[in-house]
Amino acid sequence: MRLLLDTHVLLWWLADDRRLKVSERRAIADREALVYVSAASVWEIAIKRGLGRLEIDPEDLQREMDAGGLVELSIRWRHAKRTADLPRHHDDPFDRLLVAQAQAEGLVLVTYDAAFRAYDLATLPSV
Repeated sequence: MRLLLDTHVLLWWLADDRRLKVSERRAIADREALVYVSAASVWEIAIKRGLGRLEIDPEDLQREMDAGGLVELSIRWRHAKRTADLPRHHDDPFDRLLVAQAQAEGLVLVTYDAAFRAYDLATLPSV
């Protein structure tokens, strides 16, 4: 399976947060899975850290991602362009970029944000 983690799922995974359910934990931990983290999520985390809303150190984040075998997904021109064609189900630019990336790359988006369910993409948990 090829997964893309929503930002909150990434943070929950790294913090071993109980809000991340067993089925999603298993999917992320599956050695056969490719688990991607978007540069958009790292950007969002950096902004929230700068605003004092998160305390995660970017270097720690990178080490944790590397140790966990998470794969960086760069933002490509086609991803950014695709956001313009998305329906306005979600107004958060980071989330819209995640949708575009998941669609363009054929990834399953791991998220608990119900707004994503309105888009044409596979999600975990699924509806």
